[in-house]
Amino acid sequence: MTKPQASETVATAADGNKSSYEKWVEGEGIPVIRTFFVEDIRHVKLEGWERKGGNGAFLQMEGAGQVNNCYICEIAPGKSLKPQRQLFEETIYIISGRGATTVWNHEQRKQTFEWQAGSLFSPPLNTWHQLFNGSGSEPARYLAVTTAPTMINLLHNLDFIFHNDFAFADRFDARQNYFNGEGTLYAGDLKGFKFIGNVWETNFVPDARSFKLLDYNERGAGGSNIKFELSENTTACHISEFPVGTYKKAHRHGAGAHVIILGGEGYSLIWPDGAPIKKYEWHEGSMVVPPENWWHQHFNAGAKPARYLALRAFGSKKYQGVRPRYQGAVDRKKGGAQIEYADEEPVVRQWFEEALTRLGLQSQMAKHYETIA
Repeated sequence: MTKPQASETVATAADGNKSSYEKWVEGEGIPVIRTFFVEDIRHVKLEGWERKGGNGAFLQMEGAGQVNNCYICEIAPGKSLKPQRQLFEETIYIISGRGATTVWNHEQRKQTFEWQAGSLFSPPLNTWHQLFNGSGSEPARYLAVTTAPTMINLLHNLDFIFHNDFAFADRFDARQNYFNGEGTLYAGDLKGFKFIGNVWETNFVPDARSFKLLDYNERGAGGSNIKFELSENTTACHISEFPVGTYKKAHRHGAGAHVIILGGEGYSLIWPDGAPIKKYEWHEGSMVVPPENWWHQHFNAGAKPARYLALRAFGSKKYQGVRPRYQGAVDRKKGGAQIEYADEEPVVRQWFEEALTRLGLQSQMAKHYETIA
């Protein structure tokens, strides 16, 4: 397995000056891990984070390209984080533990909901929110992907970002049961916009690890998928799962897709045009962030279905226009961003067969190859 080394230097702008976002990160005083593969987010070393009131670390993923960022934060047993608000979007995935979050625009209209390991939610933009650990003996840890780099670099005014009292009532109106986990399914049409895939519009996902998925064959190999629209965000996230003995078609897209393995074992192949293919093995808790426009392909080399959660910026199906669309399910020979099985490099199948043989598993890909042929 290839294990990329963390960079020892901070990426800088073309003129050698650090961006406004990079300066802010340095000022936060917590570890900054620079790579595009993390073997296990459950065991990343954290240090005290004064602003949050817990322990934290930035995962400054090379594949994010300062479009979005990622951090991990941990709440001590029986404690809570400090109340926060900020003028950038944030999607939170609970890695471990249980607890609650309170959200409000006005002190008299607070809402509190409980979460557990596997929960997924997003505090509506610029709302006050505070996270509490519900256990007196175990820490609670979460991972968040935010649009902080885009907003901080664009506005370069931290007072405006963190001390802005504007309330986005169109995103959070404090209505009863805002975070009750109910939602609406859209299959192919979300309020007039046509798309490929299945969308669940909600404000809280109780457990992404067991959330029911729907068929999604555009990426091949009999996979299933669900896309989420959370808290009127322009950011995006989705869950994909693929069966034992199968793998997905290679594809590429813009920067910032943080792929978190929720279950199963396997590996990903990642490469830019004209460069050698590199292999990164993963398991539950691993995370990989493919750099912008690099090809990548995910393989189930384990004995149970493989499931992952992808968190990224500016991919909402509901709110279009922030970033250019890419044709992720269209053959590259037709101008799209996907490599069909018939066109992949021979070594791709060779490595997959070898990985299955080592575990005594059988490939289930023959019927999918025939479909393409």
